[in-house]
Amino acid sequence: MPIKPLLAGLLSLMLLNTILASEPEDPFLWLEEVESERSLEWAKQQNAISQKELEAHPEFKLLQEKNLAVYQSDERIPYVAKRGNYYYNFWRDETHVRGIYRRTTLEEYRKDSPKWETVLDVDQLAKDESENWVYAGMSCLYPDQNLCLLRLSRGGADANVVREFDMRTKKFVKGGFELPEAKSRVSWIDENTVYVGSDFGEGSLTTSGYPRIAKRWSRGTPVEDAVIVYEGSVNSVSISAFRSFSKDGNYDILYDVPTFFTNVMYILNDGKYKKINKPDSARLSGIFNKQAFIQLKEDWQLGDNTFQAGAIIYAPIDDLLDGKLNYKVFVENTASKTVLGMSFTKSNILVSWMNDVKGLVEKYTPKENGGYAIKTLDIDPNGSISIQNANENSDDFFVNYESFLQPDSLLFVDGDSGEIEILKQLPAFFDATPYETSQYFATSKDGTKVPYFLVKRKDTKFNGMNPTLINAYGGFEVSRRPSYSATVGIDWLEQGGVYVLANIRGGGEYGPAWHRAGLKTNRHKVFEDFEAVAEDLIAKKVTASKHLGIRGGSNGGLLTGALMIRRPDLYNAVVSQVPLLDMLRFHKLLAGASWQGEYGSPDNPDERQYLASYSPYHNIVKDAKYPRALFTTSTRDDRVHPAHARKMVAKMKAMGHDVLYYENIEGGHGGAANQKQAAYLNALIYTYLIHQLR
Repeated sequence: MPIKPLLAGLLSLMLLNTILASEPEDPFLWLEEVESERSLEWAKQQNAISQKELEAHPEFKLLQEKNLAVYQSDERIPYVAKRGNYYYNFWRDETHVRGIYRRTTLEEYRKDSPKWETVLDVDQLAKDESENWVYAGMSCLYPDQNLCLLRLSRGGADANVVREFDMRTKKFVKGGFELPEAKSRVSWIDENTVYVGSDFGEGSLTTSGYPRIAKRWSRGTPVEDAVIVYEGSVNSVSISAFRSFSKDGNYDILYDVPTFFTNVMYILNDGKYKKINKPDSARLSGIFNKQAFIQLKEDWQLGDNTFQAGAIIYAPIDDLLDGKLNYKVFVENTASKTVLGMSFTKSNILVSWMNDVKGLVEKYTPKENGGYAIKTLDIDPNGSISIQNANENSDDFFVNYESFLQPDSLLFVDGDSGEIEILKQLPAFFDATPYETSQYFATSKDGTKVPYFLVKRKDTKFNGMNPTLINAYGGFEVSRRPSYSATVGIDWLEQGGVYVLANIRGGGEYGPAWHRAGLKTNRHKVFEDFEAVAEDLIAKKVTASKHLGIRGGSNGGLLTGALMIRRPDLYNAVVSQVPLLDMLRFHKLLAGASWQGEYGSPDNPDERQYLASYSPYHNIVKDAKYPRALFTTSTRDDRVHPAHARKMVAKMKAMGHDVLYYENIEGGHGGAANQKQAAYLNALIYTYLIHQLR
């Protein structure tokens, strides 16, 4: 081994050991024991303090009742997924707390009150088996989609059990495919065969807790005897295999995911998995007319061509299998217009866009002489548009439209005529007529223009006295778009609040570059963007620090936790939900190792030093004056460890800081396992905000 690299490695190791040695022992490490008697008793004691105070406010019960009425309303849109000849819907209400899976026909679905046939009653199943089952989805065998792999979660955790279910008999298949609780990946190959990745025992999982091995499993045989088709590194995020079904042919695809933002793709060809030549950061968007469509996340120099980050390029599958790189540009981003995604119908390609975060959809129809005829759907471009139930058996599809003040509308688009029919429409759960939405741009510290939406009463006076709530996410290329929330309307706008959605960097609102700008050691730019929005609101006299609150969940919980530590003077209320907060141990807790591509690695000395500079848990100061924050989490969250919130609150209280805490004993990463829990949690949060910011 060359001497210089060896010395560099030794020096890095010495630096890391120095950093580790300088950190005091964590006195709250015991709170990482998720269900220990001591940890749960601590959580229940903290819950009792917060619940007693917040439930005592007169607003709490009223908000809880209103929330529950909305969540359990029969007037909600029953969104459907087309499987075979039926349209399926998962439905929860007052009677079906855990939910029922049901189906109907398109003819019936068009009616105001369709006739539904119940396929699976989760409440009854939970009762029969004495289990706290939460429906976690299913995948069904193409094209009839009668045989399905049903996923059930205990208490809303990411880990779930898998059981084979027959839609025809509406029963579990006796002796069918079945897996115990794990973060499994399982998908159909044919009626008697599936691809499976699961917890097969020691060494079968990655450090992120996901499958490391993909197997081909035949019906009637033990999963232990399934044939291994691929083994990945233990340091990869996950391995998965699946069959892509198409009218033009089926393709067996395998993914090795080394990091959260990279993947190596293989396609089965002549009995061997052929690696597809593409950037590791690029992702397959789909296959149409034997063409593979791939979206780039970074610029790609290929011969004399440079394909732009965010562009969707395409090439014949057969060429890619032969090693030929005949890629062409299908669509690419502009300064304001960003590709959100694409879908395929029988004859057309549908592309969803964001134009300064607002939605539009274009239909691309292949021409006989090459190229595509492009038509923009005639839908209001001032909200969010999402495509649903597009499939290769029909040119018809559904579109959902919503905005901050316009309830969701489910539209049926005739693929031939382009005629748009309103199938279902959500009722207005709050009167939106007194309110208006505006979009502004704040200037971040480095000069970047950061968009944000402002929702307020039309007669709001800019006097610096309005209770204002900013919500943001800022990570993982997740785009936050205008959306209708009855909860925001009832619990906040009707209580006199102003609502703000900040489209800060780290998200995907302006493509991959918007995301990359906040990665790893650039995280401070995400925080600076948010602070620029907050300061812009104060400069406009929409509000003042005394009346300004912030809210975020998961990565957004890290965001609000870090913002509180950075600028405690700027806010008077902080809601941090199911958050990451210990940024020096996040990679050792549950799925945390998979997020090192986003945040950096605490095992890398330079990145560890940067993480330590903003890690909320490590930057609490005893003498600082922090806003009285509310931290929430869930015992059953097996994605972001509840210890992040637990330890933060324990440490702050030990230093004498007054904070509130609520831990739902079940609920998974969403924080609530059913509608009653969701109604309760939001009533707690908004009651807290109302009293902090008035």
